[in-house]
Amino acid sequence: MNKLTIEERAKILHLLCEGMSIRAITRLTGASKNTASKLLIDAGKACAAYHDANVRDVKASRVQVDEIWSFTYAKQKNVASAKAAPDAAGDTWTWTALDADSKMIVSYLVGGRDAEYAMGFMDDLAARLANRVQLTSDGHRAYLEAVEGAFGCDVDYAQLVKIYGPTLTAPGRYSPAECTGAKKIRVEGSPDIAHVSTSYVERQNLTMRMHMRRFTRLTNAFSKKVENHAHAVALHMMYYNFVRIHKTLRVTPAMAAGVADRLWEIADIAQLVADAEEAPKKRGPYNKRT
Repeated sequence: MNKLTIEERAKILHLLCEGMSIRAITRLTGASKNTASKLLIDAGKACAAYHDANVRDVKASRVQVDEIWSFTYAKQKNVASAKAAPDAAGDTWTWTALDADSKMIVSYLVGGRDAEYAMGFMDDLAARLANRVQLTSDGHRAYLEAVEGAFGCDVDYAQLVKIYGPTLTAPGRYSPAECTGAKKIRVEGSPDIAHVSTSYVERQNLTMRMHMRRFTRLTNAFSKKVENHAHAVALHMMYYNFVRIHKTLRVTPAMAAGVADRLWEIADIAQLVADAEEAPKKRGPYNKRT
């Protein structure tokens, strides 16, 4: 069986990270759909493992958290009537925690939007930080208990609660409600009210939609399996943190946060995949026959 070179893998991964669909990649590169899909899965696993092991002891002062919506297989309202819908079909949320200064994604999680996922997300975030931070979230109620459980009183936490009114423009199918204002509410510690904001992490939501085809609205590029959706998110986070130079900072977020000491290339991610393939596997128990 033919094996892709590092350069060929890097090209496919780069196209995936820049928002191209798998079918478009197959037309441009000549690789099969199964090859591109398997590379995405392998890269997602390698990137998630690298992030988990190396994004630790992050020295941040202000962290913003948010959730972004997408769906797997079918939208939630259509799951009941969908044919052979898997268990994880429906709404899929990606939780992100961003360092407001370095713009690095410190923690992320793919799953539901309930209290259980909120607690898992906050526990992971707390384990990756090196010091006390000012934390800002939206008004999602699940954050209250999750932040308390993960940080206790060792956090300066505030919520930015947006106030919505009726739609002022002509109503349409996808017309959101008009945001008429926002309240800054202190929840724990002594947060600086001037820095209670979710602007940076919400801007990151746009970056995710632009760089992952699976997040593009009104297309058929949505994920059919939640596992592949999570792999795509892991690849994007690695690319965003370590490879893509932030326009304002002029370095990558990982370099700005002190997590990386050099500029990564997409070939470095491809090498992570190759290294994971070559890693020795544990042997099973051996029973000697007598």
